[in-house]
Amino acid sequence: MDRLDNTIRPYAWGSTTAIPQLLGVEPTGEPQAEMWMGAHPGAPSRSDRGTLVEIIAADPERELGAAAVAKFGPGLPFLLKILAAGGPLSLQVHPNLEQAKEGYADEERRGIPVDAPHRNYKDANHKPELICALTEFDGLCGFRDPARAADLLAGLGVDSLKPYVDLLHAHPEEAALREVLTAVLSADREEMAHTVTAAAAACARLGGEYAPYADIAHHYPGDPGVIAAMLLNHVRLQPGEALFLGAGVPHAYLNGLGVEIMANSDNVLRCGLTPKHVDVPELLRIVRFEPSDPGVLRPEASPDGEEVYETPIDEFRLSRYVLPTGGAAHDLTRETPQILLCTAGSVRAGEHELRPGQSVFVPAGEKAEVSGSGTVFRATVVA
Repeated sequence: MDRLDNTIRPYAWGSTTAIPQLLGVEPTGEPQAEMWMGAHPGAPSRSDRGTLVEIIAADPERELGAAAVAKFGPGLPFLLKILAAGGPLSLQVHPNLEQAKEGYADEERRGIPVDAPHRNYKDANHKPELICALTEFDGLCGFRDPARAADLLAGLGVDSLKPYVDLLHAHPEEAALREVLTAVLSADREEMAHTVTAAAAACARLGGEYAPYADIAHHYPGDPGVIAAMLLNHVRLQPGEALFLGAGVPHAYLNGLGVEIMANSDNVLRCGLTPKHVDVPELLRIVRFEPSDPGVLRPEASPDGEEVYETPIDEFRLSRYVLPTGGAAHDLTRETPQILLCTAGSVRAGEHELRPGQSVFVPAGEKAEVSGSGTVFRATVVA
């Protein structure tokens, strides 16, 4: 197995302290948002054998296993991250596989450069994802019941929000949500900025369930995404709890440290809370306008001590082992590729001693045994 050297991405919303604290190093003072583990060409993990992209390309079947290559192709199907949100990420949604293929082909046909700021589809893949909290973790996930969203907006006492309140009460659920999100994102920017400013002041004054939106508005003053965010469920995960984000579900991470895993894709359509491109017509084509419960996931324990976060897709499978002091070693050998990530304590993986934030890549079929006292997350595929 390969000890991994991983890139930390300094996005502006990142925490300045959470990843350094996990790694046991001094903060630099700069935001450290994500640490990537995998074979994404934007920031592949490195080892003594080269980058993970180079290692896999040299012999895909040896590294990934024949079943995984047959099912997903000759690349690692997932990207594993440590995510540290010091402030809200953009409000966003991801396409399903068919939409991604269509959107990518259309933008290729129109000759839009893949790095163009108005490009929506960087690849032809979908991007389901799972976030598992390492600390208390706040996020937005899926639409509220429209009547509940209407009550929340009405409670602000802002006259310019009344048309949205009326829409949410007057239509069937899907139509109500579609009309309001369309109206918010298509409104005159200057008028909407005044509405958001008034709403933000009311959120700060009222506190309680309005407090998360006051904080969002603090980071993104005047952004229409502040009102769009109030249409969504607010959820606070406790350590060990997780959220699965499927295609078409609007969401945003707000604050906290977590382990994130996703299909190996960059496809994001933004709804707000960002200076980046918002393609409203394409966004409305992708969003699933249906109220839903956030669906907090808790791991399901198996007799061998593996705790699995069950999801409906095969590109990734995330689980964890909480290893007690003096406990028996666990054999994790599997005929699919794996990344093992330590998040607490001290864990021995093969010949490697792992401290929090350290990880290894395990080729398919390679002997993989873990022991020690701590927590190790296991990322692999279902093939």
